[in-house]
Formats: sequence, C-alpha cells, structure tokens
Amino acid sequence: MLGQRTAGDLDGTGRATPAPVEGDVVPRLRGLLERVDGLLASLLEAEVSWAGWLSETAPEQRSSARNLLHYWAIRQFDLRELQVGLAEFGLSSLGRSEAHVQATLAAVRSAIAGIVDGNWRPPSPSAVPIEQGPKILRQHTVELLGAQPPHRMARIMVTLPSQAAADAELVCELVRRGMNIARINCAHDDERAWRAMAQHVRDAAVGAGTTCLVAMDLAGPKLRTGPLEPGPRVVKLRPQRDPVGRVVTPARAWLTSVEDPTSPPQPDMASIPVPLHWLTNRAAGDVLVLRDARGSNRELVLEAAGTPPDSGGFVLTGRQTTYLETGTVLRTASGGQSTEVGLLPETEQSLALRAGDLLLLTRDNSPAPVDGDQPVRIGCTLPEAFDHAKVGDAIHFDDGRIGGRVVSVEREALTVRIDHPEQGTIRLKAGKGINMPDTDLPVSALTEGDVTDLAAVVELADLVDMSFVRTASDVERLLDELGRLGGEDLGIVLKIETRQAFENLPQLLLTAMRRPRVGVMIARGDLAVECGYERMAELQEEILWLCEAAHLPVIWATQVLEQLAKTGMPSRAEISDAAMSERAECVMLNKGPYLNEAVTALDDIMRRMAQHYYKKNALLRPLRSWSVSADERVDDDLGGELGPPS
Repeated sequence: MLGQRTAGDLDGTGRATPAPVEGDVVPRLRGLLERVDGLLASLLEAEVSWAGWLSETAPEQRSSARNLLHYWAIRQFDLRELQVGLAEFGLSSLGRSEAHVQATLAAVRSAIAGIVDGNWRPPSPSAVPIEQGPKILRQHTVELLGAQPPHRMARIMVTLPSQAAADAELVCELVRRGMNIARINCAHDDERAWRAMAQHVRDAAVGAGTTCLVAMDLAGPKLRTGPLEPGPRVVKLRPQRDPVGRVVTPARAWLTSVEDPTSPPQPDMASIPVPLHWLTNRAAGDVLVLRDARGSNRELVLEAAGTPPDSGGFVLTGRQTTYLETGTVLRTASGGQSTEVGLLPETEQSLALRAGDLLLLTRDNSPAPVDGDQPVRIGCTLPEAFDHAKVGDAIHFDDGRIGGRVVSVEREALTVRIDHPEQGTIRLKAGKGINMPDTDLPVSALTEGDVTDLAAVVELADLVDMSFVRTASDVERLLDELGRLGGEDLGIVLKIETRQAFENLPQLLLTAMRRPRVGVMIARGDLAVECGYERMAELQEEILWLCEAAHLPVIWATQVLEQLAKTGMPSRAEISDAAMSERAECVMLNKGPYLNEAVTALDDIMRRMAQHYYKKNALLRPLRSWSVSADERVDDDLGGELGPPS
C-alpha cells in the first residue's frame, strides 16, 4: 500500500492531511517520474527536428501537426515497462494518448508528483488538451467527409459501378440504404460517365433529404502485365447439372443480329450474332441443329426474350455443352434456310505457372504467346521497372496471388523465378497488377493522365483520392496542380497502398496538412501485397494511431464485406472485420451484385459497434444481453449519444 492515515491525521478543517508514502514506493515513483520527464523532453526535441515541416502546415492544422510529432517522438521508445509501472499505481495508460500526447504525459506527471509529495498541482498547458483531441478529429471528419450519420459514427463510402452512369435509381437506392460518400474510380469509364454519376449522386441526396459527397479516385501509374495473344473466337454454352448429371438449368445465350445487335436480357449471357434477314424469319420454338467446334451434333431451341416477343433477338437454350465458333453453321430442324455465326469475341488467354517456373517480364508489350517452352513471357507496362530492378527484388502479380523474385536483370527483360503459391498451378492473365515493393521506382504518383482528369475532379468532386502516393514530393505536386486549377478547397485523401507510403507516412501527412481538409485511406489490398499479409493487421493499427495523433480521418478500404457483395452471403471473418472497421471514420465498400445488401449490413454492424467502441476505448455501455427482462436483450434500443467520452 502507498501509505496509511490515522484518525489524528487531520488539518484544521477536519480533513485528512496527505500522508507520506513508505517503503520502496518512492524510488519506484521517482523512476517513473524520470521516465515521463524524459518523454516530455523528447516532445520538444521532435518539434525542433521537424521544425521545417511543422512551419509549412496550415495554421488550423498546426496544433494537430505538433501532436503528430509528439506521438512520433514517444513511439521511438519502448514504453512497455513504463506502461506496467504506471498501471501498478492505477495511473493513466499512455496507450490511449494518441489524440493528446503532451496533455496525457503532463497529467500523468502531475499525478505521480502528487502521490510522492502529497501536493497535486494542475498539469502544464499542452499543445492539445485531453478533452480537445477527439473534438478536433470529429471536426476534421465533418469538414472532409460530411456530417455524422444518425446512429453511427463512421461514414459509408461506396464505389459506384459503371452502370451508375445510366441508372439513377441504382444510386438513389444506395443513398436510401446509407451511402454517405460515392466513390468514382477514374481508372474506369470516361468524363461523360463521371459527370452522369456525380449528377445522379447530387439528385439522389436532394431526393432523400440528406447529403452524399462525391469522391473521385485518380488512377495513378499503371504497373500491369501486358497483353497476351488472343484465343479462338469461341463461346462455350454449358448447362447446370445436379450431382447425378441431370440438367437443372439449360445453357443460355442471346441470339441477336450482326447489323443491329441488342443487349441480352441478363448481363451474364453471351451474345451470338447472326445476319438480320435470317433472324427476322425465326420464331420462338424453332429448333436449330448444328455441328459444334468439336464436331459434336447439337440442338438449340429459341425462346422469346419477353413480352412482346419482338425484342431484337431470342434466348438460345441447350441441354448439352456446346462450343459455338465464328462460322458455325446453324440450320432449322424443319429444313429452312441456314446461316453462319458472325464474329465472336476472342477468348481471353492466360499463362499457367507453378512454383519453380521462370517468367520473363519484358519491356516489349506486344501480345505474348501462350503456348511455348519455358520461360514463358509477358510484357510490363512500366518501362522504369527494367531500369531499377535488382536481382533478389520481390515481385508480385494479380493482388499477390502469384509471387517470385528477380533472378536476372537485362535491359529488355527481367527473369522472375515463381515461388508462390508453393503448390498447384495458377493462371496469370493480361492487365493484372504488378507490385515491386523492393524496387525504388522513380515514378510520380500523379501521371499526365491524372493531371488531365484533375480538371473534371475539381469541378465535380468534394474530395480527391491520390493513388500510389510514395513520397512528400508526390503530395506537393498534387497540391501545386490543385492550386493551378483553383481547387485549393478540395478535400485530399492519401491512399496508403505501398511500402514506401507506409514508411514515409509522417512526411506525407505533414505535407498534406498544408491544406485544411485532409484524410487517409488504408488501401489494404495493395498494402498487404507490398508488406506481407501477415503484417497487415499490424500496419493498419499503426496507420490508425498515427492519423488519430494528427487528428485526420481514416477510410478503411478493400475487401470489406466483399463476399457478401459478390455472393449475397458473408463469411464470419468479414463480419468481424467490418465490426473492427468502426474505429475508422469511414468504411469503403466495393462493387458487386449484392451491393445494396452489403450497404444495409454494414450500416447495421456499425450502428451496433458505435455503442461499444470509440477508437481503442471501450465505452462500457450497459450490456442487456443477459438482463432479466426479455424485452432488453440483444435487440435493445440503440439510441443515445454517440461519440468519444467527453
């Protein structure tokens, strides 16, 4: 125990006077005091070391920038022993000091000094008072990401599919279900489509009586595999069968005209073009006979696409697997006029790779052959890769599904030995992403195409997402271009998706904080590929901490409820991931057939989790799951004030 008081230890007012501490407690407390004083001194040293960076930040960001540097300073030390020592005396943990580092240290120091000499004094003024840190972050979040939604803290960002340009109702439904920010990916579609999407978002928000911001994502430099030689012009029609081989659903395709093709009634249907004069003489129920690309005799039946039947084509159905190729002859079973299948799209090819194979990555981007001896080859879209790669550098393809290391470097080619996956064969297609985390590529994150797109972004968007940022100079160039275009007030989001971006994060944040509206997106897909999946949980935690210290909102992105969005059924792991995402200020969903359901589910999960956690703090709301009254269990009222403890 720290000390004892007796009934006689009273001052003149009848109150107990402080008693001195006894035993080895005082030396231990003085040791803690010395450690805390050392940390406080390191804060000033950090401000001096980073003075040039600090002076460039916007005045409204200055105190937050100082706090960022303070957090950086204390995290240069191993604080684990100090944490244990403070906890033994019931003192505040430094593990929740991100938003107010100096104030927390000052308060801890005052508490230790008060225990030692019995005379507690208020802590010294600090860069950011304890009660102000969360408030500053909330204010910055509102300024960048819009007003806080009802019943949850975090916003929901949704990547719009291409059809959002033509389907206003699709956007309206997303807004109704809880979308707060619509993300337009400038790597897809064109300016005309972006304008339509942005207008649909504005109209949907007005119609719903709410706000929904528009974020536009710059494409950045494209490091991708080059083209492969196309495969044959053939379409495979295959029925669905039950476990014993009986047809459950016949194969289906869309028979349309060569001269005036129409879209199939379902997006996953293949289109089979035939001459218009032949098609107009067909009717629902006609049976077509043919010899397919394998020489197999087959029958296909025409069905009306809908009511009325004149819809520009017929649904072609079959109960056997059929390979149709350009030039396949179609005849009616009744002996009518025959025709040939028109020009079909070329089949997408891929390279088969196994661990131990050699892959030649070439500067030449002409279509590479698929069939050939080892080593197989494929092009690379970024010439700088060949000038700066070194033997031993890691290289990953297709979001990390395939990996290897450079074993030889020549001017026109890199030879890569595949080592991942260790077992089985995996296919590499054209246009897949390449990550080279060990290679220092002198490529600006802002391409000439991005500079061109920025004019539309400044006009249409509320915030711009910068892809593949790596260095402070990347951010400086974006700020310069925005200034040239009159976009100084546009919100800026830095996408952290490379190893260099993570390693340079303090410099990136301080540079971006020259503007008042700044945030960060944790692009977990590329970041996991670059740094290793086993480190992903650790990295996203550290990014969250550093951004909280800078009072900058964070967008938690990549594969959130991905299985739900794609299949309609979530995995248990992604539900836990979605629950953890509540610690960020915004969570991003990607496209999928069940996107609406994913928005609803995420809204529900975040409403519930907002009652339990703010950042790393457990809010300790009443738990009614095990209460006596059945009316108060599990689905209890989720109302009440949301937010960090005041």
